[in-house]
Amino acid sequence: MAETHPRNNAHCTIPDDPDQSTYRFIIVAAKRARQLQGGARPVLPTASKKPTVISMEEVRRGLVKYVLTGPAPEPPAPEEPIL
Repeated sequence: MAETHPRNNAHCTIPDDPDQSTYRFIIVAAKRARQLQGGARPVLPTASKKPTVISMEEVRRGLVKYVLTGPAPEPPAPEEPIL
């Protein structure tokens, strides 16, 4: 019987970087995948033809630049001491 090797799904994982938001990663990768579907060329050479896989790898490696829009989050208000 032939040996089966477990599939390496490292290309499909979301990075566990506490400074980055998982939501942000998904949004940026999705927008990049739409660009690739529209005819944009991949930044890195890859064997995959799937735009989602390519875009996730590009975002994970920091090859896709993006700008945060919207209001900046407000810092938490200092707590008042209880007397």
